[in-house]
Order: sequence, then C-alpha cells, then structure tokens
Amino acid sequence: MGEEVLYTRREGVATITLNREKALNSLNTALLEKLRAALEDAESDVTVRAIVITGAGNRAFCAGADVKEMKDKNHIEARDWSLWFQNITNYMERLRKPIIARINGFCLGGGLELAMACDFRIASDNSVFGQPEVNLGIIPGGGGTQRLTRLIGKPKAIEMLMTGEQIEAEEALRLGLVNRIVPARELDAAVDALVKELKTKSALTLGILKLAVNNGLEMSLERALSYEAECFGSAVASGDAKEGMQAFLEKRKPEFKGE
Repeated sequence: MGEEVLYTRREGVATITLNREKALNSLNTALLEKLRAALEDAESDVTVRAIVITGAGNRAFCAGADVKEMKDKNHIEARDWSLWFQNITNYMERLRKPIIARINGFCLGGGLELAMACDFRIASDNSVFGQPEVNLGIIPGGGGTQRLTRLIGKPKAIEMLMTGEQIEAEEALRLGLVNRIVPARELDAAVDALVKELKTKSALTLGILKLAVNNGLEMSLERALSYEAECFGSAVASGDAKEGMQAFLEKRKPEFKGE
C-alpha cells in the first residue's frame, strides 16, 4: 500500500496502520488514497472478517489533516477535498464488515472523523479526543460536525466544536464517544478479544446489522422501522439464520458460512 499505510491480513483480520508517525499520522492525500485502497481490498477479500484501523507508534492514532497540504486551497479545492474525505468515511459506514478503531494517543480533527466512521472505538487510557479545527480558523470537513453531534448530542458537540476543547479518554467514554478504554498495555488484547467475539457471529448478519443501523439513522422512525423489517427478512431467510436457529434448538454452537 506504500509507506503512508501499512496493510496486513492475519487470521481473518485486516489491519490498516496509518504510517506517518513523525507527523502524528496526519492525513494527506497520499495516505487517504492508500487507506481507501486498503479498505477496498479488505472488503473484497472473503477471508477478512473484521478490519482494524490504528496509528503507527504510541503517540497518536491520527492528529488530523496535514495543514501544510490544506493551507493554500481555495474555496472550490477545499470543498472538493471535504467531499472526497466524506466519501471515504461514508464508504466505511457502508462497508459490510465491522471496522474497529484502535486508538492510541491523540485522536484529533480528521483523525476523530475517521474514528467516528468506524463501528467500534477502543482506546488506551492516555488517548485525547477533539475537533480543534476552529483554532485554525476552519471547521471539520470529514463529517465531524455531523457525526460528533449524532454520537454525543448537540450541547457537548457544539461546545467541543466551537471551543476546540480536547477531552481525555474517561470523558470520551462517559459521553459515548468510545466503546471502552483500557490501559495502553492492554489495548491489543482488548481489540483482539473484540475481534474474537465478532468472528463467532455470522459475517452476513453483521453486515445486515450494520446497514440497518447506519442507513436507518438517516430516515424517519417510520421509514427506518420498515427498513429494519426488510433487513430482518433478509437475515431470517439466510442460510446462516437457519443454521443458527437449528443449532440453538440442538444446543450446539452454530457453524456460520456467511451465506
């Protein structure tokens, strides 16, 4: 994938590492292009059951967009870059495999936008979160104004967005911004445990669940419930559902095949 992104596959898990450690894994065009390519590779690989995104080193998951690359953009260029970055985060939400953000250290700006597009956020207890773009005279452009508000509610989101406040891991957990926090030395074990649990489920069912939740959020409750019923029908009619329910009746563990 090139030096900006490291990509490995092992035992059904694709690990994507943002690899600009000296720049605190900040997002530039080359990195984002390689991130998208890695995600597409993981999506198309039938052996991949889960995707983990993390940052190189122990100082940062990602400290945001590369300011050097951003500072000279005009209105049209900045808008198009925002739409392009949003296309990547939207793709992450549509990708029918669970994505886990393994967060170590700073998770700021575009880094937080990237993490919020993941399905799970597991963070070390020394992590720091924020959308500090306002301090540069700009606003988030990768979905931060929308996903942060949806995740933690408008009052705290607008406070963080307008003040540039950075919050510690404990506060992020209290607000529901992350799923769990662990000591830094236990971060890998916590991610591995989650992946192990997810791999016991039907890959097909997890994909349907992800679509039901993420697509339903954009609908009225009435439409979302109807959409859920369609998703439910697809799930129940699947081979994995037949296997899962038969295994339950026979008091044994199911053997899901993702179909």
